[in-house]
Amino acid sequence: MVVLNKIYTKTGDAGETALGDGSRVTKHALRVHSYGTVDETNATVGMARLHASGDIDGQLAMIQNDLFDLGADLCRPDMAKDADAEYAPLRMSDTQVSRLESEIDAMTKSVEPLRSFILPGGSALAAHLHLCRTVSRRAERLSVELATTEDINPAAVKYLNRLSDWFFQASRIANDNGKNDVLWVPGANR
Repeated sequence: MVVLNKIYTKTGDAGETALGDGSRVTKHALRVHSYGTVDETNATVGMARLHASGDIDGQLAMIQNDLFDLGADLCRPDMAKDADAEYAPLRMSDTQVSRLESEIDAMTKSVEPLRSFILPGGSALAAHLHLCRTVSRRAERLSVELATTEDINPAAVKYLNRLSDWFFQASRIANDNGKNDVLWVPGANR
């Protein structure tokens, strides 16, 4: 259980922050950018939930919890040392990825196949879900870049990859199962 008795610690005043294993890095380190962008994704999900209800809201709540798990995973380097840790580090699992895939498949059955690219918009929920999609894509790009130089959990990258697809399909559901999608018209304003 996390207990926060004091919100500010002053330990980051020199531009460094602690990772999950206690090591310190600069606040502009790629790992910090990666899990910071996951946190930003979570904030956009919170905004989307202001417009959500029913199944989508419940699924978004699960995603928010997953994103905290993902941040915990990304902030702990060197998976090889997991067995030596005082407590088992929290890592993303393929089960979380599979859940997203199942939900995407269910949403896909409810919408017509795409015949055009979609512009972000339509309903308020759909527009917010498109923002979630683009921020999660940035988190994915940063995590993929991090994986080229540091050890990260492959399930973390898979989750981010599926998550942006989940947001895309959910935006279509939010637009009356795609009937109110805003379609791109190539060259319409030439």
